[in-house]
Amino acid sequence: MSSDNTRPTPSTRNSNQDWWPSRLSIDILKQNARDTGPIEEDFNYAEEFEKLDLEEVKADIEDVITEPKDWWPADYGHYGPFMIRMAWHSAGTYRAYDGRGGAAGGRQRFAPLNSWPDNANLDKARRLLWPVKQKYGRKLSWADLLILAGNVAIESMGFQTFGFAGGREDDFEPDEAVDWGPEHEFETQERFAEPGELQEGLGASVMGLIYVNPEGPDGEPDPMASAKNIRQTFSRMAMNDRQTAALIAGGHTFGKVHGADDPDEVHEPEPAAAPIENMGLGWQDGETAAEEGVTTSGIEGPWTSSPTEWDMGYVDNLLEYEWKPIKGPGGAWQWTPKEGQEIPSAPDALESEEEVTPMMLTTDIALKRDPQYREIMETFQENPMAFGIAFAKAWYKLTHRDMGPPERFLGPEVPDETMVWQDPLPDPDYELVGDEEIAELKSKILDTDLSIQQLVKTAWASASTYRDSDKRGGANGARIRLEPQRSWDVNEPTKLETVLETYEEIQAEFNKSRSDEVRISLADLIVLGGNVAVEQAAADAGYDIKVPFEPGRTDATEEQTDVDSFEALKPAVDGFRNYIKDDLNRPAEEVLVDEADLLDLTPAEMTVLVGGMRALGATYQNTDLGVLTDEQGMLTNDFFVNLLSMDTEWEQSSASDQVYEGYDRHTGEHMWNATRVDLIFGSHDELRAVAEVYASADAEEKFVQDFVSAWQKVMQADRFDLK
Repeated sequence: MSSDNTRPTPSTRNSNQDWWPSRLSIDILKQNARDTGPIEEDFNYAEEFEKLDLEEVKADIEDVITEPKDWWPADYGHYGPFMIRMAWHSAGTYRAYDGRGGAAGGRQRFAPLNSWPDNANLDKARRLLWPVKQKYGRKLSWADLLILAGNVAIESMGFQTFGFAGGREDDFEPDEAVDWGPEHEFETQERFAEPGELQEGLGASVMGLIYVNPEGPDGEPDPMASAKNIRQTFSRMAMNDRQTAALIAGGHTFGKVHGADDPDEVHEPEPAAAPIENMGLGWQDGETAAEEGVTTSGIEGPWTSSPTEWDMGYVDNLLEYEWKPIKGPGGAWQWTPKEGQEIPSAPDALESEEEVTPMMLTTDIALKRDPQYREIMETFQENPMAFGIAFAKAWYKLTHRDMGPPERFLGPEVPDETMVWQDPLPDPDYELVGDEEIAELKSKILDTDLSIQQLVKTAWASASTYRDSDKRGGANGARIRLEPQRSWDVNEPTKLETVLETYEEIQAEFNKSRSDEVRISLADLIVLGGNVAVEQAAADAGYDIKVPFEPGRTDATEEQTDVDSFEALKPAVDGFRNYIKDDLNRPAEEVLVDEADLLDLTPAEMTVLVGGMRALGATYQNTDLGVLTDEQGMLTNDFFVNLLSMDTEWEQSSASDQVYEGYDRHTGEHMWNATRVDLIFGSHDELRAVAEVYASADAEEKFVQDFVSAWQKVMQADRFDLK
């Protein structure tokens, strides 16, 4: 081992972001423009996964979790509970707010997640699985393996899971777009706008924890305050009270928590800070792990008398016994049965001949003290089968929530049932339109009174709800005609109604006129209308270009739409339509970059789309904000030409912090109005470099072609049937 004075020291080199911390970062969009991994571009993970013998894979995982290794102890001789925790913590970072987090990408392997206090020692769980990953290589991603191992563990201990779907491809770097919170130290909390109210967009109540502090808020054993935190954090993951109670009760039926000592006293650094000779492992407990038990959370003990079996032990122990708070051996608050009660004891995790008394966490007692949660728990106790079904479905939702629509789910264990949280769509029961019908429909759209702006904005509003983070939203389903989307302010509901009524008339007339089985859906018609408008605007600018169109979208029903869940897709800002609220609490250009990342756009694609939307005049309420052209509705590069012109001088408007006014530098005449979103393409060095390409005299045709390509990418983003 090298001595301290020969150990390399961290680099002190500062990045541009260190020098200018308020500078807009577009690094998350650069991630969309490159492939950082070693996998070939034409490698088809879905095809390779389908070649696996899933039963063989599961048998290999079963061997791992039932054969203890001498380098890491197995509680009760079984790694099953350990694997459940790993899978849960892989999936449990998901937030409905922006669809980020979750099991996709296998990002638990990377900092900061691999070094969160709540993930202490999960590095060993993944290392235990390495022989399985090594055997199957690229056919089995880490992202799928982490979840599958959790399922195998649950089944190994006597429970029947609801199903498993593969299809999660691996990332090779962390998702830098995720905002984990404002704190600069782990296990601190500066994220409450007011007591008990988490800041918008955050999923956990404490930095470095998946959900809430198991000791209770602020480390105090207050079950009612804990219940409030539980309800809020699980709702941020789109879980209702019943699903939340089922997950906690089902998960805590297995295993134990680890507090043989104070974690601060025995742990070496987490993986991200560990010395190089640790080979990626952190939290080295030394003799403590081997002889006295693992130290992870600082809380010690099992929940039930049979920690590796599925039974009603957790529910019965919680409800039938009275509990009191104590400080455990690790110095943390936990709950123990009050005196005078004979609660079934459990075996010691490492010395089976010894017995220990079950414990509870403050978060467990919260399920007993909170009236709504208690009612659910009592229902589970009265009907164990209902409890089992509730846990099975909640676990399936937890571990598959970020995978998107069912057509992305792979493997022989995908359930036949489709849940509403999967945003189901009907299968088309008709023939799709061909070239002749498409040409006819285009003509009908152009014959209406709908403007280019109306056609473009409606198509954009429908398609741009897509989030690549959890594969939700998009034009398929035409949910823009359903609640809640049809009432969103950004979609200008009254004007939207006019467009939708016109499309419905075209659809009804067209479908009625076909004697054969050819039909057009509203979802397809909305996208086709946007394409028609782009083609017309390009033609008016002197360019004959066709926007590719692939029919096949279908129309969802209200019953297939989870209104509350879809409300999370509502944009606070849409920089592409220059929709910005005055009360926005962060720079609008940051939100634009965030929106572009969710659409999986590169810096150049974001830039050309903004410039094209401005040229088309496709702004919120048809304002002149950012419409830097005298030829509105024509697909020209005028936005970039005029934005970068030195003939214009810009001043912030007295009417709004978001608005700027452009004046002729020589005459003082007012020329343009724009927002921060517009000016960022002239003020930001990297974005200006892209904008200069499109502003050049020889770039207009390239601009048109690039806009059509980026437009098509957004319109097709949710067409998983074509990928």
